[in-house]
Amino acid sequence: MTSNSSNNSNGNDDFRDHLPVDGSGSLRPGDEGRVDPATEFAVDAGHPAGAARLLRSTAEVRRRAAGLLARARQGESRWFRIGDDNALEDAARTVAEVTRERYPWDTIPYHSRWRHFEAGGVDRRAQLDELLGEADARQRARAHIDLVLVSVLLDAGAGPDWHYTEPASGERFSRSEGLGVASFHAFTSGLFSSDPERPLQADAAGLRGLVTDRLGAAFQVSEVNPLVGLAGRATLLRRLGEALAEQPEVFGEDGRPGNLFDALVGPFGPAAPPTAEIGAHAILSLLLDALSRIWPSANAVDSIAADGSDNPGGIGSGDPALALGDCWRHSAVPGPGLTNGWMPFHKLSQWLTYSLLEPFEWAGVKVRHLEALTALPEYRNGGLLIDSGVIVPKDSALLERRWKAGDEFIVEWRALTVALLDELAPRVRKVLGRSEEQLPLACVLEGGTWAAGRALAQRLRDGAPPLQIESDGTVF
Repeated sequence: MTSNSSNNSNGNDDFRDHLPVDGSGSLRPGDEGRVDPATEFAVDAGHPAGAARLLRSTAEVRRRAAGLLARARQGESRWFRIGDDNALEDAARTVAEVTRERYPWDTIPYHSRWRHFEAGGVDRRAQLDELLGEADARQRARAHIDLVLVSVLLDAGAGPDWHYTEPASGERFSRSEGLGVASFHAFTSGLFSSDPERPLQADAAGLRGLVTDRLGAAFQVSEVNPLVGLAGRATLLRRLGEALAEQPEVFGEDGRPGNLFDALVGPFGPAAPPTAEIGAHAILSLLLDALSRIWPSANAVDSIAADGSDNPGGIGSGDPALALGDCWRHSAVPGPGLTNGWMPFHKLSQWLTYSLLEPFEWAGVKVRHLEALTALPEYRNGGLLIDSGVIVPKDSALLERRWKAGDEFIVEWRALTVALLDELAPRVRKVLGRSEEQLPLACVLEGGTWAAGRALAQRLRDGAPPLQIESDGTVF
């Protein structure tokens, strides 16, 4: 691999410049007193690049989600009403109860893909580290990131009819745990590597050449064991391979996702010292900037009119820097310039960021400002709020329809989920007697809201979510 240490101090400025230090971004340690965050983060939303930058901020995700929640509470939502304070308190008690059951000891880990790698009580990280042999901390970090990035991109809902049987243990796993275990074994078998001598990596050439049938075979897909969105998942990984190859300044000449570690930590020196620190939003920003081009949705900030209003049939420039990914139109979301009417989420990218916290920390890097990341608006977290009576569809027939990710009903449900989980988290902490420092949102989700949502779905509908959404395997 070509060394990134010299290039990254300059090349990464694109990802670091003009980010505030308060959790919406990150600066190098010691730089906090040298800037005014309010002016540093000023963007020109009248131009596509500035608009895209604004819509990639979690502060903007929260601001717009809170606006839709306030509107729904005032009775102005076409789709939903919001339950009273008792419903939110009941939901908090449910989450706290599930948290105590799952983690009766003091330490609650992050909500992370690594929890799925532990399915069945197996420490698969230890298995991977054993396979890595005498690799140093930075080499291990790259392998951990290679694995988790590919695995998260494969983590959209599997559907109710798919399962994976682990060859070594004979255990059968489904849904997220099944996808996690299957992707772990696909990775260790070398499916995502182009180098037979180095199977424990993912690289641009290996991903670009990934055949859907090979991915299906690795996930044991068949007519009687169908996986929702298999073709979309394979396409997403091939697009990932293209993005890695096109950005050697970030991913190295070999195009490995794990080179994100060097890109973010490189300015601190060739060996990551224990004092190295980065912000959680710095990880997310790099992911969004570098990987925006992989998302198949046609959402692009320059595909609408110059004043930010809808432009039916508008076609963007195709510039990958302007692709928005998990960001959707909603008629009641205001915003400056070209951001008007857009509701951003970046769910998979944030799930990936949560899942990268541990690889950085295992390598001796402190990740700050975890609170910058939002709750993940997906089936389980959002389902919890519907099943708890916190989010109430105005017409129950809406739950019987099949929706698409871009439908305004789904966009608003997801936005309400983000805003309401910000309100739910402190209530959960109060029940459990924990501070925010002891129980950040990343741990509330794990404890937590995701598991409670799954438990309620199991009790009410044999595990099925309360909403029906058509999935291509890239959002849900």
